[in-house]
Amino acid sequence: MQTAKSIEQPSAAIQQYASTKRLTVGKVIIYLFLTGLAVICIIPFYLMLIYSTHNNATIASTFTFLPGPFVADNYMNMASKINIWRGFANSFFIAGTSTVLSLYIGSLTAYGFAKFKFKGRTWLFMFLLATMMVPGQLALIGMYRLFSTLGLLDSYAAIILPAAANAFNVFFIKQFMESSIPDEIIESARVDSAGEFRTFNQIVLPILGPAISALGIFTFIGSWNNFLTPLVLFFSLDKYPLPVLVALVQGYYGMDYGLLYLGVAISILPIIIVFAIFSRQIIGSVALGAVKG
Repeated sequence: MQTAKSIEQPSAAIQQYASTKRLTVGKVIIYLFLTGLAVICIIPFYLMLIYSTHNNATIASTFTFLPGPFVADNYMNMASKINIWRGFANSFFIAGTSTVLSLYIGSLTAYGFAKFKFKGRTWLFMFLLATMMVPGQLALIGMYRLFSTLGLLDSYAAIILPAAANAFNVFFIKQFMESSIPDEIIESARVDSAGEFRTFNQIVLPILGPAISALGIFTFIGSWNNFLTPLVLFFSLDKYPLPVLVALVQGYYGMDYGLLYLGVAISILPIIIVFAIFSRQIIGSVALGAVKG
């Protein structure tokens, strides 16, 4: 009798597993719907790559899904008008430096809000969150006047320094810190005579690794795609980042579609690579700091 029961239990488990794996009409419809959405999202990027291999006349007169032979001609035409790789290097330097400074300063500020008890902390944090409601374009005039007074116009500092003060990074890291770093760890470090900066750099910062890595992806992408601020605060062509140079191709040198598509493809290629490599961190970052420990 015991043997018969032990045989029936695995059989029931196998049947339950098979029922969960069986395709139903509802699952087929969901899979088809999701596949259709994926195709709709991929088609614009595919067409951008395809059109970057055609000349202006072909793009303006026909609609095609097949690559053409003019990618080298489009690149030579673009290289004769703008230094696309100089813009690429500018974008990488600005985005990389802004991301590192923004994450470190944001983590340090979040550490102060999360682990220090001082008068007016709540109101100060609420004021910090309120700044997130103000569009960045409204502060652009004030930034222009400030950096003009400081003599920092047409310098990388005019782009990097404002990006280092990111209220959302402070909010995001503070929530993660409150749920993941107990006060006892910091108190133990203070008992061992560790200074605040040493405690932050050697204890707190490594624990913040998952939050910083996920947030760093969004910060880098946002800084890479920044267009308006460099356009207003930069005057030298050799300092323009990649999005501004691509816009110059469209505005100053006429509407050459093949050249424009190639420039856009080069400008978004790093973002596609970053998303492909760190897609798991991007998806997982949605839940970071959402659940209290």
